[in-house]
Amino acid sequence: MVTVAGLPIGWALVVLGTLLLVLEAFNPGFFVAVPGTVLIILGILILLGVDIFSSPLGILLGVVIALIAAGVTVWMYSRIAPDQKPMTTSRDSLAGKEGRVVVDVTDDSLQGKVLVEGEEWSAQSIMGKKIPAGSRIRIIRSEGVHVDVEEI
Repeated sequence: MVTVAGLPIGWALVVLGTLLLVLEAFNPGFFVAVPGTVLIILGILILLGVDIFSSPLGILLGVVIALIAAGVTVWMYSRIAPDQKPMTTSRDSLAGKEGRVVVDVTDDSLQGKVLVEGEEWSAQSIMGKKIPAGSRIRIIRSEGVHVDVEEI
């Protein structure tokens, strides 16, 4: 019997596949779920007595089942993975956008905060007056990591 680290090869493949799935669970996006699933399927086939390494039918059966398992894994992963939109806001694209004040904005400090398209930015008023929290604002320009705003 062929063994790997003292385990029959079928069990070794199942254990390795399981370790890859656990790694994927703790580090999503590493994309080892597919090979982990394939290794588990191949290990189970070997444990069931399907000789996938020497007979053409076994090789074909192993490949077909592994491809189906990989497809199902990718499909399931796309269903449970969080749907995240990529960040498309840059400081150069902020001018003219509207938002609301989260922390009072003044003209003499960058302590103020505004929320624009779900992102919070440090802000200062360009009109020389305080803009209270909750007020609607429009971004006039951005400088570095802060924005200059006016009340609407």
